[in-house]
Amino acid sequence: MERALSAPGKLFLSGEYAVLWGGVARLAAVAPRTAAYVRRRADARVHVCLEEGTLAGSTTPLGVRWAREVPAGFAFVARALDEALRAHGRASQGFDLAVAPSAVGPNGQKLGMGGSACATVLAAEGVRYVLEERYDALKLALLAHTLGQGGKGSGGDVATSFAGGVLRYRRYDVAPLIEASNTGRLRAALAESPSVDVWRLPSPRVSMAYAFTGESASTRVLIGQVEARLEEAGRRSFVERSDTLGHAIEDGLSGGDFRAFSEAVKAQHALLLELGPLETEGMRRVLALAATYGAAGKLSGAGGGDGCILFAPDAQVRAEMCKGLEARGFHTLLLDAEPGVRGEAQAEARLRIWVDALS
Repeated sequence: MERALSAPGKLFLSGEYAVLWGGVARLAAVAPRTAAYVRRRADARVHVCLEEGTLAGSTTPLGVRWAREVPAGFAFVARALDEALRAHGRASQGFDLAVAPSAVGPNGQKLGMGGSACATVLAAEGVRYVLEERYDALKLALLAHTLGQGGKGSGGDVATSFAGGVLRYRRYDVAPLIEASNTGRLRAALAESPSVDVWRLPSPRVSMAYAFTGESASTRVLIGQVEARLEEAGRRSFVERSDTLGHAIEDGLSGGDFRAFSEAVKAQHALLLELGPLETEGMRRVLALAATYGAAGKLSGAGGGDGCILFAPDAQVRAEMCKGLEARGFHTLLLDAEPGVRGEAQAEARLRIWVDALS
């Protein structure tokens, strides 16, 4: 039994940080997609193949018994496999899982589009398939990714990579799943726990793009810094204002008054900057250049690097804007909403080669 899979990356349209404190986020699933390939084995061995190498182990009802300490680059995928086997809850055959690297810019740096979340989703869904399980792969991926981040993060990137499209999302509480995993009740908890609060929105009628600044940032570090600065009352105020702007942005995505939509986007960006020095010089340049084309934009994600999501009134303006940004050294991507995790007709050649080389 084998399966080829792919899943999209993500970009925040609104609600960064607010979603950590009970607010609502809007996100878009975007290309480039990440590929994976999973194959069942006849024995109980497990192999995870990534660009940086291979990690081996064997299945147990409590997770994978890894042959060595799990390297940092394998942490999210390994955690997803552990939780999948705990949900399975009994002895099982092994499997080999290969996951392609996430997208990078021209300088080799990650683009900041949710690579760890995408890999977690691919692992959760791939192993669900070879184990012939029916657990909720989204809930399991949310659990695994939260544990992999030390409890940080909203899970919005995981939900977007799984479900695809343009989404409205509220943070899912995985604490009961963590307790269930630790007490041998994960299978039942995945079935009994509330549904994830995620809603698919209509396809945007504005044209979207992404501009990468060439600088990468650590989401986990930035979240820790912001949460240390902002007390409870400040968080509540921030969430209220962010949710109001997010509603206006959601309405504007469907078309209509682009000027009013642009003002909401700019206000959301300004609100995020109240949390601290999240905007880099590269971001300032990108947004200033976009404005000269009549477009609007904001940082997307935790800030401190990565890039900006940009909105243009039509495809022609978007193309001209991206051409201008590229001429000034910024890497750009034209964005359309992508489907979520899905099976593919055939595996990426290099992933099959990695798995075929295993003994």
